[in-house]
Amino acid sequence: MTEFKRKPVTDIGIDKTLESIDEDRIKKAIDRVLKGEASARLKTFVTTCARCGMCSASCHHYLSHNNDPTYAPAAKVKQTIWDMLKKDGKVSKDDIKKYARIVFSECNLCRRCVQFCPFGIDIAYLIGLVRRICCLIGAVPQYIQDQVLSHMQTTNMLWFRQDEWLDTVQWLEDELRAEIKNARIPLGKKNAEILYLAHGLEAKYMTGLLTNMAKIMIVAGVNWTMPDCDGWDYTNKSFYAQDTETMGMVVRRHYEVAFKLNVKRIVMGECGHAFRTGVYEGARLLGWKEEPIPYIHGVQFFYELIKERKIKISKKIEEPVTVQDPCNIVRYRGMGDMIRYIINATCENFIDINPNYEYNYCCSAGGGMIDAGPPWKMARIEGGKVKAEQIKDTGAKIVIAPCHTCHKGIEDLNDYYKLGVHVKFLTDIIADAIEIPEEMRA
Repeated sequence: MTEFKRKPVTDIGIDKTLESIDEDRIKKAIDRVLKGEASARLKTFVTTCARCGMCSASCHHYLSHNNDPTYAPAAKVKQTIWDMLKKDGKVSKDDIKKYARIVFSECNLCRRCVQFCPFGIDIAYLIGLVRRICCLIGAVPQYIQDQVLSHMQTTNMLWFRQDEWLDTVQWLEDELRAEIKNARIPLGKKNAEILYLAHGLEAKYMTGLLTNMAKIMIVAGVNWTMPDCDGWDYTNKSFYAQDTETMGMVVRRHYEVAFKLNVKRIVMGECGHAFRTGVYEGARLLGWKEEPIPYIHGVQFFYELIKERKIKISKKIEEPVTVQDPCNIVRYRGMGDMIRYIINATCENFIDINPNYEYNYCCSAGGGMIDAGPPWKMARIEGGKVKAEQIKDTGAKIVIAPCHTCHKGIEDLNDYYKLGVHVKFLTDIIADAIEIPEEMRA
């Protein structure tokens, strides 16, 4: 392995924290995680790895940095958790700063490398343990810390007050009535079929997505509601910091709202990590073998609406489109065929990306990298070079990314690498393509 060389980056969430802690606290955090919280997988993975290097070319960071061996998945583990084990937790503040940089800005937890490991070693699990240690110490990028604190206080990612949420929904309802006659966005309705949870950004900066989802619900004749209280935001940024306590609290709140309203299913929009926390990471933390109420991703919901002809497509997009397979719903949950079914139903010219499905490259923004904020932007832009080349090779003019993180990450790659594409959500595509019955039109 060559020398670990990186451009200096200042992040007060990491740097200022390390100024005020001692190495005894670091040792206690490492021991708590590696000796108390880690499962048998830790020992199995660490002792099984043959250092064969087959994971290297699977990583977009490795490929985007001219095959620099310090970016290889096994090297990231060697430079972090193996180093802790070798030193029996007696590591320096400089060591922690290096570990934090690697696990928060050079690994997206995408698990593409697992597809190539001959032993199936889950490197994302090992990197997650290092993030957990950094979380207990407090050495986490400041932007992620801020969002985690917001979840603690408000159960949403943007310090949005409950009255602001209610005002926003009422305003969006008025806007929607310009297109749909007597449109309603129900709040706190009991015994509905579906409880819809929104992304935090949809209540503040990307309100058009929430309006489009409401439009789809109304046209499809769905019996639905949204929360009239805190717990409406399905995002769970504490997952990125591996703050398992807050992550479990947020997930529990979602199910508590669903229980209170006595709904049959929870439907969320287009987000990968939030689905992962709601269905398995968070559910397991709360001691549930399975989620107590069916929790449906937007892709599954749209697939169901189109497959069962609950909505009709009146016009298809004619421009060539390609797709981004979000790691958390395709590599983890196998929704690749559903995504393509929806795209083929709404688009005339679909050009599949290569490689695709579980072998598709990560957007380079996932796993919290985009949430780490401006100090780390170029780390993900540079790490996403191979993703940009992959998109460019399709010749498509539209990239459909059914995940908020993928969407924003690819937008940034598009701007930096001049790809000349538009990035869209499935919600946007479907809302533009569906047929609105004459009697519903304003």
